Amino acid sequence: MTEPSFPFVAVHAQSTGIHPSTGRLLTLDAVTFDDAGRVGEEFHQVFNPGCDPGPRHMHGLEPGDFAQAPRFSRSLRALDKLIDDRTLILHSSPTDWGFIVSEARRAMNAAARANRSRNRRGGRRRQRVGHVPRPAEIVDVLASTRLQGHIPVDERLGALAGLIGVEAAPAEASVERTSISEAERSREQSLTLVAMFLALREAGELAAVDPQELAADRFGLQRSALRVDAEKAAATSENPGVYRGALQRGMEIVITDDIARNPDDLIDRSVRAGLTYSEKLSRETSLVVSDAALKGAELRGKAMHGHRKDIPILSAEQFAHALEAMGGVP
Repeated sequence: MTEPSFPFVAVHAQSTGIHPSTGRLLTLDAVTFDDAGRVGEEFHQVFNPGCDPGPRHMHGLEPGDFAQAPRFSRSLRALDKLIDDRTLILHSSPTDWGFIVSEARRAMNAAARANRSRNRRGGRRRQRVGHVPRPAEIVDVLASTRLQGHIPVDERLGALAGLIGVEAAPAEASVERTSISEAERSREQSLTLVAMFLALREAGELAAVDPQELAADRFGLQRSALRVDAEKAAATSENPGVYRGALQRGMEIVITDDIARNPDDLIDRSVRAGLTYSEKLSRETSLVVSDAALKGAELRGKAMHGHRKDIPILSAEQFAHALEAMGGVP
C-alpha cells in the first residue's frame, strides 16, 4: 500500500456531552498534513444530532444550523478516505475517538436495518455508508503532554498548547472571539493539534496506540482493552482496606491519568499482583496513584476527591516500588 503524501490527520470534534454512549457529535474538522506541518486535504462538517445540541456558547451555532445539517452517516465515507491508513492526531482519544467510533457504528447499524427492510420488500438498492475509520495509529495530545511530565490544570487545547510552548488561541472565551465563526474556531483547533503534535514529537515520547487494541468502556470511551478488562474483572481477594504503607492483595486502587508514564503498564502490573482496579473512587478505594501532589500541582479530579476523603495518594514511581515490594512483580 502506498503511503499517503500527507501521512497525518488532525481531527477536532465537538459533541453534546462527554460520553459517546449517550452523546452525539455536533461538528468535526480535520486537516491532513506532512512531517513539516504542510496542510493537504481539509474537511469541516456540522451534523444534525437528532437531539438538543445544547447552548450556543458551547459550540457557536444556532439551532437552525443543526436542523439544516446532514446526519453523520452522510460524511462517513469521506472520513474513511481521510483517516484510513494515516496517523490520527486527537486532543483526547478516549473521548474523540469514542465519538467517531460510536457514530460510525450507529450509521452502519441504521444502514443494515434499512437494507434488511429493503430485502423484505424486494428492493435492490442497498445503502453503503462506509466503515469505522481505520487509522494506522492514534496519537493522544493530552496523554502525550502528561507522558512528558506536565500536569495540566486546564485540559482545554489552548491551555495545553501554552503548557508546552505552542502558540494558540486562548482557551478562555472573550467578546472578540464571539465574532469568529464556528468553522474558523474549529479549524484553529485542528491546526493547534498539528503544531502540538510536531512540538511533542520533537520533545520526547508520544502517547500512541494501535486502534485495534482499543475497546469501548461502559460510557463508550475508547480505552485500551487491557484497561477495560481490568475494570470489569472481579476482585480475586477480599479488600483489606486503606493502604497503610504496604500493598496487599485485594486492595482497590485508582490510577489517574496525571502520571508521567503509561497508566496501562501500572494497571497490568496491579492486576497481576492481585490488586483490584477501578476507574472511580468509592468507599472501597484503598489508594490513589497520581503525580500531581509530587509535582506541587493543584489536585483535580480523582486525586482531589481522594485527598478530600483521606485516601492515601502515591506517585507513579512510589506505587511501582510498592508493587515490587509485594513480591517482585516485574
